[in-house]
Amino acid sequence: MNRGKGDASLRSPDKAGAGQRSVDTQRPSQIALASQSGAGASAEVAEVTLAFDDNRFASLVFGHYDQNLARIERRLGVSAVANGNHVTIKGPQDSCDHARRVLENLYARVKTGQSITLGDVDGAVQEGALQGNLFPKEQDAGRVSFEQVTTRKRGAVRARNAAQDLYLRALKGNELVFAEGPAGTGKTWLAVGHAVSLLEQGVVERLILSRPAVEAGERLGFLPGDMREKVDPYLRPIYDALYDFMDGRIVERGLQTGMIEVAPLAFMRGRTLTSACVLLDEAQNATSMQMKMFLTRLGEGSRMIVTGDPTQTDLPPGQKSGLSEAISLLSNLEGIGHVRFRDVDVVRHDLVRRIVGAYESATASGDRTGR
Repeated sequence: MNRGKGDASLRSPDKAGAGQRSVDTQRPSQIALASQSGAGASAEVAEVTLAFDDNRFASLVFGHYDQNLARIERRLGVSAVANGNHVTIKGPQDSCDHARRVLENLYARVKTGQSITLGDVDGAVQEGALQGNLFPKEQDAGRVSFEQVTTRKRGAVRARNAAQDLYLRALKGNELVFAEGPAGTGKTWLAVGHAVSLLEQGVVERLILSRPAVEAGERLGFLPGDMREKVDPYLRPIYDALYDFMDGRIVERGLQTGMIEVAPLAFMRGRTLTSACVLLDEAQNATSMQMKMFLTRLGEGSRMIVTGDPTQTDLPPGQKSGLSEAISLLSNLEGIGHVRFRDVDVVRHDLVRRIVGAYESATASGDRTGR
């Protein structure tokens, strides 16, 4: 059976049991399958051996001290043992197939020159689950993959989970997109990456990146410097994302020429933003009037992205968040996309995911302290 990948073959090992099978395929690795079942065993145990054709790439896939394999073991409940450019996976059949897809996806990624982090491994695990659901067992030819955003500096950056995949699809298909959810889900970072890609493709002529300069317990007047220096700390996360996707010299030149503008939300009043990609980050700190003002700035040939976490507003008590109101009023209108991230979609650090989940559980049960 032709799988359309690579030029290696799928064959059973010499010492496989009676359940072994032999199938021809085309992959970047050689795969051996064997089913084992002992007396009284409650579930069939499968064994999959992959032999990658490049030792250097295989080492990158396995990770430093095989940390990527250890991550896959924990996430999928399998055993993965590396030996040179070989890796043997043991466990339930479905889990072994899932782990195989993960390793093949990671191998294809490193062959294009991309690095792999533990977050990329987590993303590959979720992508492998999606592929398995859409194309189960042997019917996985032509499998889909998550959406990606491509810039000159970063190359192709692929979504790490289904929520990010939906987010990138919404960004590509709508002129206005709302993204809500906890910190660490990649809302701002992917939005900036998408905005940079639109600029480089010539779809828009400039980028406008904004945040509400809300005082979260501190007062702007006590910060040193002029107005720009006072608000820069509030906008630093956007700068960081911008430098991730663009060369520093291009960013500085863009800021000087006006091709890139980073400004507080208050500076948007009275303007019509044409041929621009406009990002409003931390939008939960915008009031209803500020949000209406911002959304009505949308001009011809422009795109807008609004991100925030409604559970972390710094507005005065009793004041309604403009983000929550806008999502309620507008998310069902044609041409407007809405994506909601949850604690399970956090990609920043596995501990951050658990922290966010604990807070959300406490809030849902009414046990959250400090109210």
